[in-house]
Amino acid sequence: MQNHEIEATWHYHNGTKHPNGMLLNRFHVYHPSHRPTPYKIYKNVSQIDLPLNKTPIGISTLDAISAENIDNHIIPDLDILGRILYFSSGITKKIKFQGLGEMEFRAASCTGALYHIEIYLICSDIPGLGAGVYHFDPKHMKLDVIRLGDFRKFVSQSTADEPFTNQAPAILVFTDVFSRNSIKYQSREYRHAFWDSGTILANTIAITSAHKIPSKIITGFADSKICELLGLDINKEAPIVIVPIGQTMQDMSICPTMQEINIEAISSDYEIEYPEINAMHEASCLLTETEVKSWRHQITLERKQSNKLIPLGKNITTCESLENTIIRRGSTRKFSLESITFDQLSTILNKTTSKINSDFTSMESLSDIYIIVNAVDGLESGSYYFVKEKNALEQLRKGNFRHASGNLGLDQDLPYDASVTIFFMLNLDKILEHFGNRGYRVAQLDAAITGGKMYLASYALGLGATGLTFYDDLVTNFFSPHAENKETMFLIAIGKKEKPT
Repeated sequence: MQNHEIEATWHYHNGTKHPNGMLLNRFHVYHPSHRPTPYKIYKNVSQIDLPLNKTPIGISTLDAISAENIDNHIIPDLDILGRILYFSSGITKKIKFQGLGEMEFRAASCTGALYHIEIYLICSDIPGLGAGVYHFDPKHMKLDVIRLGDFRKFVSQSTADEPFTNQAPAILVFTDVFSRNSIKYQSREYRHAFWDSGTILANTIAITSAHKIPSKIITGFADSKICELLGLDINKEAPIVIVPIGQTMQDMSICPTMQEINIEAISSDYEIEYPEINAMHEASCLLTETEVKSWRHQITLERKQSNKLIPLGKNITTCESLENTIIRRGSTRKFSLESITFDQLSTILNKTTSKINSDFTSMESLSDIYIIVNAVDGLESGSYYFVKEKNALEQLRKGNFRHASGNLGLDQDLPYDASVTIFFMLNLDKILEHFGNRGYRVAQLDAAITGGKMYLASYALGLGATGLTFYDDLVTNFFSPHAENKETMFLIAIGKKEKPT
């Protein structure tokens, strides 16, 4: 299947829509007692302890998530890499649940708390760590040694020598273990691969920014080459995104000889396969470096012109550190019906929609942001469209849409109770026309990164937030005619957390 044959994306996307997607079994049942072990376990490998210093370095959450691209030639040391990995995907809290025992929760949210995203590190010699290919073990805060030697050139070649990657002393690769999430969400799991890696990336970008270390999100690479490097079976675990970190003026050395990895590893307790996931991933793979090079060109989308705009309110300043916000963050399980302020909503929109340094766009988020306002002091209840270029809101309809908000969010209480529900939508046809099937990865990831930033901004402002799933076509219908021909990529609900009684 070729990347430009976009029927594959529409087959998958339409087939995994709620409530009646033909690739979903409506009678599927998941019980938390069947939750897979949320870690990849390597057997009989050497491990390296990661230092962990959780002390805030003095950068506020709102400053970290809104920083523009950083242009510093910095090489992160092992201490900083430990912080980047911990605040991206480390264990931040443990909670006991009756009948299920103790569960470990990570720095970034994940659908179903199934934690199916793994992180690998490929680096040169850096202070405290020798060149090699490593797997991050969040349970024990260690690095599993997969290969020794400097294999960065192999990664760079897979990206068709993308310039930023060429100069990075450290490179992170995010992968998705399909069955660890599909056990609950079936074929819709492939959407979650990008939702969950995107929310982790929001943390990664923020913590690297806090340390004034440049990073970039790379979505264009030859998939099979990364699988070869990491020793992955692409039908079970697949590379999702590459994140080069830091910059150096030194040329990459020639790679050591590539030997087959002969290390036993367990990625999931269950081997349940959904062929639709594998088919969608294969259809969006780039096969050669030449194909990657021709694929990589950024997109700029035209936005609708709007009238009768409502300027956003003032930005709120808070000294809440990024580290404290990440440790404190969780997915809100119950909202009160209280209002948030217009300035709080304005700050969230302002601080989270800044430019992302990526290989697919030079502008702000590709997604259009639609909002249902249930309870915001200083803003009339109704539906809105965020006009980024004007830093303003366009009111689409007036009215109390709490019931609609709850209905669109899969008939759950959370979107009904929340102060606002925010929907990320885009014209998927245009994205696929530009990027082919690979554009489906880009579209989902782009929305999730901004959604992840909104998670952090909300908690920094003393609010709660949670990501939710949705009835796809009902969302489009609700916001039409403005949202005509747009598909929903992500949904986040924000409000005040209900206080324990």
